[in-house]
Amino acid sequence: MPTDRTLVAGIDSSTQSCKVVVCDAETGEQVRAGSAAHPDGTEVNPDHWWAALEQASAAAGGLDDVAAIAVGGQQHGMVCLDGSGAVVRPALLWNDTRSAPAALDLIGELGGPQAWVDAVGLVLVASFTVTKLRWLRDHEPENAARTAAVCLPHDWITWRLAGAPGIDALVTDRGEASGTGYWSPTTGEYRHDLLELGLGHDAVVPRVLGPSEVAGRTPAGQVLGPGTGDNAAAALGLGAVSGDVVISIGTSGVACAVADRPVGDVTGAVAGFADATGRYLPLVATMNAARVLDAAERLLGTDHDGLSELALSAPAGAGGLVLVPYLEGERTPNKPDATGALHGLRLETTNPAYLARAAVEGMLCGLADGLDAVRALGTPVERVVMVGGAARSRAVREIASAVLGLPVTVPPPGEYVARGAARQAAWVLSGAAEPPAWPLADAVATEVPATPAVRARYAEVRDLTASRP
Repeated sequence: MPTDRTLVAGIDSSTQSCKVVVCDAETGEQVRAGSAAHPDGTEVNPDHWWAALEQASAAAGGLDDVAAIAVGGQQHGMVCLDGSGAVVRPALLWNDTRSAPAALDLIGELGGPQAWVDAVGLVLVASFTVTKLRWLRDHEPENAARTAAVCLPHDWITWRLAGAPGIDALVTDRGEASGTGYWSPTTGEYRHDLLELGLGHDAVVPRVLGPSEVAGRTPAGQVLGPGTGDNAAAALGLGAVSGDVVISIGTSGVACAVADRPVGDVTGAVAGFADATGRYLPLVATMNAARVLDAAERLLGTDHDGLSELALSAPAGAGGLVLVPYLEGERTPNKPDATGALHGLRLETTNPAYLARAAVEGMLCGLADGLDAVRALGTPVERVVMVGGAARSRAVREIASAVLGLPVTVPPPGEYVARGAARQAAWVLSGAAEPPAWPLADAVATEVPATPAVRARYAEVRDLTASRP
């Protein structure tokens, strides 16, 4: 291995695990990597993230030889700190839906959905940080009163990497700030009045850095990048540019587009986020994605390859069998208490192949609806790039092209959130005006005939779901 090249590290602190990649700063070549699991659940003590980072870093051969580090993290999670920087309570994660009533209260108090779109570019759902702060105010007033600073998971990890120098040293980036519900991507300013509306009082919030601004240094002197949210980091890792739409199928399903102007959607389907390059990232997220396929595999007693083979052996539309995949409630559409539903069972469709096909199609129809919502706001859709573990499935690739009615490009499997964070670290280290050109290996494009009847059938039944008891 050459000894004269400069190395950078990217960290992906996601819902389920921490991944660390070490890359060549000039070429983007991955030199080594490591990972470690996070605890299950929708609230987590941030100390677990730090422990997982230490384990993942050790598995990656350590970070002593890297010149710069940046963090991509799960968005929206509420990390509350007291005046000394101690964690007040376990962090509520993006997929914790207990704050859904608080979202409705806040929407009404400001004057309705349009007021929130005008203020911060989004309509509140339970995912966004400000709703969790309202939940804290209403249900744990002592903890709310103790909260002197509020940050997000990646902000907290960057702060710890810098040695936890005090709450006034917290930093973040535009991409993360735009998902809090109290920062505007249009004005580039915090709305402290909205923070107070949620928490009940003002608090320290991270300083918002520019895309390639130095966030600080580790105690060992390594440069820290500002980091960003996981979706913005993935877009950066994939080299997405204006006109590109990235569909990610992981714990959540995401369709996001790199755009040159901010957007606002009063329906709440599209969140008007910022990206990690100074542009914008209109985004639709669903709570039910790859785990829908996992659930189908458990029901059918098969694995990823077996589910793919079964799904492709059934006809498009699965004979009218539709799975509405709201297995954990849903964020888009905003139905936090909904359950999943299976419609159209007949004797001929009660077999594994039809159920497998319905599971894949149902998951993808939700993402297709999201893509339509992004396009309806005037954001161009010129290329679809699909990533995530489920993108490795041949059935997912082929059925995605049919459901979306577009060619689907799948790059080689990789940790693109961590790669995006590493690319940002290299950018910060270089001081250049644009991030370094890190070419990707050849991607595979899949194009099959569109099946509009599948989405039409899904639209007939997607609202016919029950609520949790």
